[in-house]
Amino acid sequence: MRGTILFISNAVADLGGLPSELESRGFGSLFADSMAKALPLVEDGAADVVLALVDLKDCSAADVCSQVQETRARTPVILLSATDSSEQMLGALRARAFDFFCFPLDVDAVELALHRALRQQELREEVSRVRTALAEGAGFEELIGVSQPMHELYDLLTRAATTTSSVVITGESGTGKELIARALHQRSRRATGPFVALNCSAIPESLVESELFGHARGAYTDAKVARVGLFVQANGGTIFLDEIGDLPLSVQPKLLRALQERTVRPVGGNQEIAFDARVISATNENLELAASEKRFREDLFYRLNVIHLHVPPLRDRTSDILLIAQHYLEHYAIFLEKPVESFSKACSDRLLAYPWPGNVRELQNCVERAVALTRDSEIQVQDLPEKIRTHKRSHILVVGDHPSDLVTMNEVESRYIVRVMQAVGGNKREAARILGFDRKTLYRKLERYNLDVPKSPSRTPTT
Repeated sequence: MRGTILFISNAVADLGGLPSELESRGFGSLFADSMAKALPLVEDGAADVVLALVDLKDCSAADVCSQVQETRARTPVILLSATDSSEQMLGALRARAFDFFCFPLDVDAVELALHRALRQQELREEVSRVRTALAEGAGFEELIGVSQPMHELYDLLTRAATTTSSVVITGESGTGKELIARALHQRSRRATGPFVALNCSAIPESLVESELFGHARGAYTDAKVARVGLFVQANGGTIFLDEIGDLPLSVQPKLLRALQERTVRPVGGNQEIAFDARVISATNENLELAASEKRFREDLFYRLNVIHLHVPPLRDRTSDILLIAQHYLEHYAIFLEKPVESFSKACSDRLLAYPWPGNVRELQNCVERAVALTRDSEIQVQDLPEKIRTHKRSHILVVGDHPSDLVTMNEVESRYIVRVMQAVGGNKREAARILGFDRKTLYRKLERYNLDVPKSPSRTPTT
């Protein structure tokens, strides 16, 4: 059954053989000879599409459309007319009819319109489900996701929020580590206090200590006034140290002392200043590995990593992709003032097939671009970036013996190289070891196959 059509006509004979023809093509049918009889069927949801004659005894074409919409919003109405009248066609458009046909009917064209109407209904129901999920809290603060990995993360966040222990958040670039930190702050007893953030990789090494701990007047040439550091600014709240793995080694022992003593000494100052702030750090590095290689102080790692939260990459929670995409679609539709409502089925399939090496940040960028460029109320495949439109999975399954099912050895090798590079987060030394190549051979093959692989670090979580 492809869907149920409610025919509204003064008599079944007025419809010719249309009902029986559409029934033979798999559609269900109901019949009403007046709007009084039709509206209860619409209200009960018995009909997916209304197909009505314009010359009903008790109702005009405009009234058919308005009464159906008032009874069950968004039920498509297709109007049929015995005469080819431009005035009637304009009236149907003004009444917001889904489509308009004149006798003699082209049944193929009517069937195509019905498929379009049913597909529109499916998309609207899908959008409605997504909106309901978002409204009912399909997430945690500003985080969005209903997948099992995200539910496990929400559980950890809920438990961690009741403590004041230091937290390290790990995950690939673009997974939303700062959103996690803000969510943790908002659910904690410090929610009314400040949330102070610092990207450790964005501050010159010579200024990091001053940013964190402050400085006294005259501490250096440009220090014309004393400055309070971020730790003191975060009193009563949370300080978030993003990209903590890039913190200079020269500053790490001073940060360790500050965390142990809960005091800071401004650069050029003589007195210790107490602070009361929870410390949350984030990194896309494996800090434990960095500590074993003497690139990060081991004692600082253990001081920071009291509670560890790992944010799963988007490719490991594909059930969240369309939910997040719809969220951003609605945001950018309002921001860009465009009447975009949903994604086409083909477009949704491409979004689900793509591995999203840039994670949620890349998906957000993709949706903004699509909303900005589309000329339709529905995002189409051609609105997506080329690399998403043309993406091929790196996994190869040999499931048949026909030549068309098989690929060349070059194709097998190139896809496997991509798969290994994804698994190690773009670490060419590790990829070469797994593949059994020397690094020069790996570089040569990457160039030969023109491979674009992720530059993000390994997914191995900090423990």
